[in-house]
Amino acid sequence: MKENCIAIIPARGGSKRIPKKNIRLFNGKPIIAYSINVACAAECFDDVMVSTEDAEIAAIARSFSASIPFMRSSENASDFATTANVILEVLENYSKLNQTFSYCCCIYPTAPFIKKDKLLKGFELIRKTDADSVIPVVRFGHPIQRALKIHESSLFMINPENMNTRTQDFNPMYHDAGQFYWLKVKSFLQQKKLLMQHTLPLEVSRIDVQDIDNEDDWMLAEIKHRLIGNNQKKN
Repeated sequence: MKENCIAIIPARGGSKRIPKKNIRLFNGKPIIAYSINVACAAECFDDVMVSTEDAEIAAIARSFSASIPFMRSSENASDFATTANVILEVLENYSKLNQTFSYCCCIYPTAPFIKKDKLLKGFELIRKTDADSVIPVVRFGHPIQRALKIHESSLFMINPENMNTRTQDFNPMYHDAGQFYWLKVKSFLQQKKLLMQHTLPLEVSRIDVQDIDNEDDWMLAEIKHRLIGNNQKKN
């Protein structure tokens, strides 16, 4: 049964490293369509909306059944606007329309590896616990305690005391999967950040995660996405 929640997909038009990144074709369809489709398929949202200032993004989003009840402000379409800023603006605009929500899920527009079951698992976590937010995380493939840096063309360990420690003896470290964030709206409006006082992790496999920040990332993501799709068809 639907609960009082909204999916917010933030998709501004000013991407510089990958022009028109949010609507560029990814294995045959605009990449934002994957996020919209998964959100709609989850059937847990009262509204799946896209926050954008760009008319072309808005048109494509609507063609895949997302709503655009209002356009994003120019202030929150800049390079310096944070995801939290965008979510706050959306919730404030809905409030002006006399619509409020108990839960909010911010879904990034360039996350074609999102799975419906993970989205719903995050929703279940935030509903059934006292968590303020739930964030998908992925384990680093190599211990970051043994990270290296280059300084004046020479290679150094950032933490040289870890030189002789076995990799299996380090505690695992994680990073944000960069896919979605479940938020309790009341907590978010108070704290105004994604990583709140009580945030629960939702671990996802490295197979299902891929940063897309440049052309190499994009090409790797498409290859990976096709391989996963082909394997699923075989099974």
